[in-house]
Order: sequence, then structure tokens, then C-alpha cells
Amino acid sequence: MKKIGSVKEDLTTEKRISITPETVKKFTDSNFSIFLEKKYGEHLGITDDEYKNEGATLYDSAKEVLEKSQIILKVNCPSDDEINSIQDKSILIGQFDPLSDKERLNILIKKNINIFSLNLLPRIARAQSMDVLSSQANLAGYRAVIETVEEFGKAVPMMMTAAGTITPAKVLVIGAGVAGLQAIATAKRLGAVVSATDVRTVAKEQVESLGAIFLVVEETENLETSEGYAKEAGEDFKKKQAELLKNSVKKNDIIICTALIPGKKAPRIISEEMVKSMKSGSIIYDLAVNQGGNSAFSEADKVNVVNGVKVMGAKNILNKLALTASNLYAKNLSSFVNNLYNKEKKDVYINQEDEIISKTLINKEL
Repeated sequence: MKKIGSVKEDLTTEKRISITPETVKKFTDSNFSIFLEKKYGEHLGITDDEYKNEGATLYDSAKEVLEKSQIILKVNCPSDDEINSIQDKSILIGQFDPLSDKERLNILIKKNINIFSLNLLPRIARAQSMDVLSSQANLAGYRAVIETVEEFGKAVPMMMTAAGTITPAKVLVIGAGVAGLQAIATAKRLGAVVSATDVRTVAKEQVESLGAIFLVVEETENLETSEGYAKEAGEDFKKKQAELLKNSVKKNDIIICTALIPGKKAPRIISEEMVKSMKSGSIIYDLAVNQGGNSAFSEADKVNVVNGVKVMGAKNILNKLALTASNLYAKNLSSFVNNLYNKEKKDVYINQEDEIISKTLINKEL
């Protein structure tokens, strides 16, 4: 019987968890033992008894859990102390960045630990139930709009009253991936007039299907990778995009930035000049702030005011929806572990002929 363990994240920066009572039941039904640190989900209102009732065993310390577990589920890369407690040749699964987590991942690799980062998951139909980037980005796009509207301090939809008509807010979404599309849908539900832009031509149909206007950079190639991600634009495209946005940005009340390029710094799309051209009271929410930001003046966990324009961005916006994010993340992890499990062998099997396994496995020094 394989032993799966998980410990609390650093709650000062991460409130999500990797295992919920619902996924404990799925694991135990598949003949896994589940080990958790006491008060594992207490900050989300999940009691230890809820975990015990589904068959989990709880220990006083993270060290005990890690030393006893053969498979470890995490959100972020383990700390130095946690790395010291992880068994050699065990399996570690989570959302790890080969760039920012490089030093710690290399230490883990030297301990012959098989590391799986779901950030590297291929975009294929069979992997959809494991797609943490999509499940978490979906919530981030939604929350970004909610946070921005709260800060905006004005009504969003058109309202006709005896005292006069309130015009609807105008929202521009930059980047129409999962987060961007959810931001569009949320802003539309709130009654805003929404427009969006993306380097991928396939996004036009998706944006318009949500009732938004697609701002297209004319006479440019489709900047999309074979896996469906955006790729870096050339200088010609950047000039044309800047010209398009220069006229559009100043007409909008709210801008939601979501443009990211896997493994690279976020593209700078909103210049200082563009920010200063916006009306006082307008807001930019930069979801790409941790990767350098799409907008000038954006800083993580700060609200910078430039000529009356607020530029915002959170280091971890998912902490604002930690329970919902955890429920989805835990299901993604459960599906991934299930894919590792070989029913014939009745054991976990790292089959590198499986694209999902081979693409997410980090077992060579970075």
C-alpha cells in the first residue's frame, strides 16, 4: 500500500492545500494510505476529524509525515527543512517552476526523488482533469475582476433612473487565455462593455462568443505554440499592438492584464505613457505581476497611483479564494496520481512512454 503525505504550506504566502477530505476518500478507495500534518486544513475551516472520518492519519509534525510518505503532494516547492525530511527515491508532485525553484529542485534530484511539476503538463485532452494551470487561472481571472470592481467604487452596468442614466463601465482584457476568458465572462455578467486582445488569432472566436469585442492587430501571424500557449511576439507585432492599444487604453475604465509566455518574463504591453493617458479613477489589475508584469508601475501586493490611475497586482490572488482553489487543485492532483497508478501492477509506475508523465517529470539536474 503506497503512502501519500502532505504538509501545511507557509501560510504567510500560501493558503491552498493539496488534499481535501473528498480526495482522501478517492485515495483510500484506491488503496492508498493518507498521512497529513495536524491542523492541515484548519485555516480553511476543515477540521482534523473530517480528514480522519475519510481515513486519513494525522501526525504532530511535518517531519513525521514526510519521513513516512512515499508520495508527497505540495502546492509550492518544499522548504529546506522539508527537503531534509523527504525520503530518497520518493515521488514529489506539485506546481514547481524549473527557473525560480531551480536550486531546491536540484537538491531533490540529487536525492533521486522523482519530481513532477503540473505546470509542465501538456495541453492534451487526456490531461484536462489534471490541468492545474487552467483550474487556477480560471479562478484568478474571476477574482481579478471582483477585486478591481470593488476598488473601482462605481456601478458597472448601465442603470436608468429618474435621476439620470449611469453609463456602463468599459473593461479591456489583455490576454485571452483561461484567466482572460474568465475575466471577460465575469465582467460581462456584471454588465460592463468588454473588449479584449490576444496574440493568438484563435482567441477571436472565443472572445466574441462571450459577447466581447476582439481588438485585432492587422496583418500579423498567429503567435501560438503547438501546445496552445502564446509565444513571444516580434518587434513588428509589438509596434502594431502598441499603436492599437494606445488608442484603446485611454477609453477604458478598467484593464485586466493576463498575458504570459511560459518560461519567460511577462511581456510589457501597457507603457508608462498609456497608463498616464487613462482617466483619473481608472484601474489596471495586473495578473502577470509575479512574472514582471504586463503594465508599467505594477508591483505585487501594492496599489500604485499614477495621475489618479490605480495599478494593482497580487502576489497570490488565489489566497482570496483559497478553499475553492484547493478543491480544484486537490482534484487535479488526485487525477494525476490516478494516472501514475498501474492497475495491473497494483502500484505506482513511472511510464515515460506516457506523454503526461514524461513531460511533467523533472529528474535531471537543471
